[in-house]
Amino acid sequence: MTKIPDLAISAAKVFVILTKARQFDVKDVVTDPDSGSNASDDAMLSVLEDHTDDPVRAELIAIIRGLNEDEQIDLVALAWFGRGDGALDDWGDIRAEAARAHNRRTAEYLLGMPLLGDYLEEALAQFGHSPEEFEQPA
Repeated sequence: MTKIPDLAISAAKVFVILTKARQFDVKDVVTDPDSGSNASDDAMLSVLEDHTDDPVRAELIAIIRGLNEDEQIDLVALAWFGRGDGALDDWGDIRAEAARAHNRRTAEYLLGMPLLGDYLEEALAQFGHSPEEFEQPA
């Protein structure tokens, strides 16, 4: 049985990012770019559109940029791992490649990745974590 590698980023931080990523992923193309009304006038449809000043996007970027370099590297490696780019035995190689590719545009790179939330959830599952352990009781 393969030993689960230690991560520089906590599973709780990854869960917060994957939750926000899912909020961002559901955004749709802008259908009325020159809308002068407020959101309540158009049945709140504008909150589901992918505007450049989207607060969810801004929050995600701030969270990712707030991570230290090792956490950012692990986050990218987890995204790659979760999309099927290797097995637990390959973690060292996946992380090394993420370290080589690391730059100051990590947040933008990750936000450009479709299904980021799903990839991170799959990676957490492979590392023995489930979303239920991070959900707050009602």
